[in-house]
Amino acid sequence: MSENPTPPVAATRPHSVTHHGITIEDPWAWLRDPGYPDVTDKDVLAYLEAENAYFEAIMAPHKALSETLFQEMRGRIKEDESTVPQKDGDWLYWTDYETGGEYPRWWRKPVAGGPDELILDEPALAAGKEYFRVGAVSISEDGTLMAYSTDDNGSERYTIRFKDLGTGTATEEAIPGAAGRWGDVAIEGSIGNLVFTSGGDALLYGLTDEHWRTRTIKLHRLGTDPAEDVVVYHEEELGFSVGVETSSDRKWILLTTSDHETSEIRLLPAHDPLGQAILVAPRKTGREYDVDTHGDTLFIHTNDTDTNWRLVTAPIAAPSEWTERIAPSRHFYMTGVACFADFFVVEGREDGLDQIELHRYDASVPPTRLQFPEASYVAGLGDNPEYAVTKLRLGYESMVTPGTVQDYDVATGALETLKVQEIPSGYDGSKYRTERLTITARDGTAVPVSIVYPQDFPRDGTGKLYLYAYGAYGHAIPPGFSTSRMSFLDRGMAFAIAHIRGGDDLGQHWYHEGKLEKRTNTFHDFVDVAKGLIALGYTAPGRIAIAGRSAGGELMGAVVNSDPALWGAVIADVPFVDVLNTMLDESLPLTPGEWPEWGNPIEDKAAFELIRSYSPYDNVKAQAYPPMLISGGLNDPRVTYWEPAKWAARLRATKTDDNILLLKTNMGAGHGGKSGRWESLREYADEMAFVLWQLGVEG
Repeated sequence: MSENPTPPVAATRPHSVTHHGITIEDPWAWLRDPGYPDVTDKDVLAYLEAENAYFEAIMAPHKALSETLFQEMRGRIKEDESTVPQKDGDWLYWTDYETGGEYPRWWRKPVAGGPDELILDEPALAAGKEYFRVGAVSISEDGTLMAYSTDDNGSERYTIRFKDLGTGTATEEAIPGAAGRWGDVAIEGSIGNLVFTSGGDALLYGLTDEHWRTRTIKLHRLGTDPAEDVVVYHEEELGFSVGVETSSDRKWILLTTSDHETSEIRLLPAHDPLGQAILVAPRKTGREYDVDTHGDTLFIHTNDTDTNWRLVTAPIAAPSEWTERIAPSRHFYMTGVACFADFFVVEGREDGLDQIELHRYDASVPPTRLQFPEASYVAGLGDNPEYAVTKLRLGYESMVTPGTVQDYDVATGALETLKVQEIPSGYDGSKYRTERLTITARDGTAVPVSIVYPQDFPRDGTGKLYLYAYGAYGHAIPPGFSTSRMSFLDRGMAFAIAHIRGGDDLGQHWYHEGKLEKRTNTFHDFVDVAKGLIALGYTAPGRIAIAGRSAGGELMGAVVNSDPALWGAVIADVPFVDVLNTMLDESLPLTPGEWPEWGNPIEDKAAFELIRSYSPYDNVKAQAYPPMLISGGLNDPRVTYWEPAKWAARLRATKTDDNILLLKTNMGAGHGGKSGRWESLREYADEMAFVLWQLGVEG
């Protein structure tokens, strides 16, 4: 390409759709390959490749900076990192990385003593693959069998395989098309839809259909043809998805089905998964609950009477007879309950900060709340696979405190630090300051903000700041530690997290205040936080870099349309920006299940008009936009590749400025970007270099 490359121009082709008497023109609709999920259209591929070539050409002069950032970030990561071993039955389990390795290895050794056993070698499985991800790992209760699922293209269709841990040999069995939870990997069966029966001779798993929806749970008998697998449960309602997990005591298999506002759970005996299922409570729109068991009692965590949730109990033999054990609290948002043999643990947030409480089954004994040393932090239960324990594994960190693994002695209350995240290149926490601020939004709502900055950061408006948020699905962004973030801080920048409505940072009501007809609160909160930080002297218009991914990318699209002059650089990763068209297309993988979150514009004209009013793609206008870097994944089933592609095309054709606009599509990956720890770090280094370049921060 030339020294001054010309950005690609996507052709326009007439296309329109009409709903509720309103016709919408969409001249870039052709970027959706009609053969999707197979993308073979030559024009589509040519455009994406041209955008990728333009990205490379524009970023070429900044590759040295990107490499410097990559080496800095890599230098803060222990190359031969390993997790703290955890006991489960007769074995200790852990993972580690080889020096230079992209993927972890999974190990175990006998508690009684003996050699280390390599049970899953991810580097070997990933060899020669552009993309690789483990979706779940599950081990039978007797420790003799392992099931694991893998995805080698980012499409989130996993293949389950088995290994005999006694002999160390893999079996020939393979089950394709299994469900997985992106970003969620566990050593035991309650995550990722892989659960062994208590006898270890069968596995329950979720199966994806042709639309990437998980509506079926199947039972596979070891040694049989997967084509003969038995359907244990099939969900008929289109917007609901199903999952399978185990109770803490492993006596029960839980079949869960839910959408974004309603849930329903059935119990199966772990020794007899084809036996009679026990329905805990039939689905009721707007009521969510989750379940654990202790003896013959159900512990049911539910929002049936309050958005801060409560805990009720019921006999397993009479699951509808609910008795309140812990009433909802105005200030305490109960996020989860886990049962152990001699006590149960309640997790939650009070005023947005994590809390952990230990409760005895004898209700007359007052609970114990764990105390943490900082004003803003992240704390929660770690890996606790066993039911009968005297110590609890915990995790703790803050924006200035590296990740810390601790064991809490239930009898004495003593905390033992087992590991503190090691930063090989060195770390001095005294060089940084962190605060938790409150900024008032335009409607008077107080929005929390977590911020970290160098100790000499100016408060005269000359500072530069990176502002991050998500704001959807009730997903909170915790004020945790990041080694990558230090490359901003060490160049004099501040880093802030806006805990905006749409997440559940302050409780489920906080989530409800940012969804459906209240969706625009999320966008307003973000803009108002930025303006509040400006008013407090942390920064100024044009000195703020902003970032969000997926639904957070929708946020980016909305705020660049509404307040473009505030932002000095924008990172929008796999952004959900073509909201109206996606919600109008019920053939797409997630759409029916998303209607409770965004509204159903097919049936509801008001929902149609509201989504149309803020959908980023539909509201691009002839105005100056800030410098932007947009990413997508060709195999992404969550935010399909054409959403960022169409958005970039419309922005190029409409905006009135000469600011840089880049689109990078991962041609061999999905929603999570590249999969190896170093390859994903290189992608982040490119984004960071773009931000520093656009903000004029010296490398």
